[in-house]
Amino acid sequence: MIYQIISYWNYFVLLYFLIVNFVYTILILISFFSIKAYLKKNRVVDLKKLIQYAKFLKPISVLAPAYNEEKTVVENVRSLLDLNYPEYEIILINDGSADGTLNLLIEAYQLEKIVRASPGKLQTKLIKGIYGSQKYPNLFVLDKENGGKADALNAGINASRYPIFTAIDTDSLLESNVLLQMVRPFLEDPNTVAVGGVVRIINGCSTDSGNVSQLQLPDKLLPLFQIVEYFRAFLFGRVGWEALNMLLIISGAFGMFNKAAVLFAGGYRTDTVGEDMELITRLHRVMKKSGKRYRIRFLPEPVCWTEAPETLGVLSRQRNRWHRGLLESIRFNFQMVLNPRYGRMGLFAIPFALFVEGLGPIIEFTGYLTLLISWYLGTLDPLFAITFLAAAILLGVAMSTSALVVEEMTFRRYPGMKMIIVLFFVGIVENFGYRQMNAWWRLKAIFDFLIGKKSWGKMQRSGFTKKQTKETEDNGNKPKAI
Repeated sequence: MIYQIISYWNYFVLLYFLIVNFVYTILILISFFSIKAYLKKNRVVDLKKLIQYAKFLKPISVLAPAYNEEKTVVENVRSLLDLNYPEYEIILINDGSADGTLNLLIEAYQLEKIVRASPGKLQTKLIKGIYGSQKYPNLFVLDKENGGKADALNAGINASRYPIFTAIDTDSLLESNVLLQMVRPFLEDPNTVAVGGVVRIINGCSTDSGNVSQLQLPDKLLPLFQIVEYFRAFLFGRVGWEALNMLLIISGAFGMFNKAAVLFAGGYRTDTVGEDMELITRLHRVMKKSGKRYRIRFLPEPVCWTEAPETLGVLSRQRNRWHRGLLESIRFNFQMVLNPRYGRMGLFAIPFALFVEGLGPIIEFTGYLTLLISWYLGTLDPLFAITFLAAAILLGVAMSTSALVVEEMTFRRYPGMKMIIVLFFVGIVENFGYRQMNAWWRLKAIFDFLIGKKSWGKMQRSGFTKKQTKETEDNGNKPKAI
């Protein structure tokens, strides 16, 4: 009897891998043609000419929550001050940092306490002070009690003066033209409520005055794995889902929003570790329930460079947090699951996120386990084993390398054949061990979700210059959902 159960489960897991890979293959094809169409359309747009028509561009508030970010915050703000956009304000929210974040900002940008109204109505922790600079009139710093990233963003929304806001992480750097690129969907379609951009790994790169001055690959294996992961997630996953109008996440490290729509949805939720995905899922639910026309977009060209974990401990905590955030987002919006009222979101996107992305680690990990048990008991069919491993691993290799092919055929951010060869090799190797570790971390996250764990864990940050490291409690200020 036990042999039959194991055998049935093995075939179920094989079917799961085949279905998942079939869906991802469809997404690959959709993404490829969507990216080609995007590039063809944008070749006729000159951003330098676009900025000449400043009166047509909506002003933007850039919100940057910071908690214990003394290693990166000055350079981050410098990159924000250098953005190519006619009218924008920078609101950095110091979320009760225990290090020198605030003092470094005051010294670097000659900040002084000012009086500035915050007309928003979102509930947040106490604002202790607001700082401004005569030298940099569009820079403001909110100093508040610690409440986590979502609370800090809500405080920034309250203080913002403009109809569109961009939310970024303070361990990230934006390329100079990203606001011009990201604002276009809001100009082309007034029903646009949110736009996401690409997040890429800055580890190994050289920076100068808040900009990436030389693109290089990191010298450690874990960040290299994450570069390939980000290719898959952004060039395939998000482009494909956006083309189907079923995008469920805009990265917390880099997104642009219609402020009125976010306020209509109630702002960021503070009782989740995945506030970025939860907000997008809730925007879908609220907009569809109210009958409002809306569109959530993703653009494959605007880039935000972010620091990736370089140790297994930090990476495991990050992936654990991401997965708990996914499950929390679905739980908070569970009424959408298989509900035809929410159209393709309720009938396909949310169920796929729950049963494939959310519960997939259980199926994947136990599949590997029962395959080993079958081999140990001598009941494993060699043909089945080959088919199983091909579906579980070789198709993963094909997807990783396909993502690199699309990158090389379109944006070509990584110059030189040596870099491409290294990334192709990494795209193969990651499927033998690294992917399985990810499945284990996500499986543990399911257990942590079931017991109600809310901690963000400790994060280790190197800073852009990579001169030293310091371990600090994250306190909810650094989600990087892909």
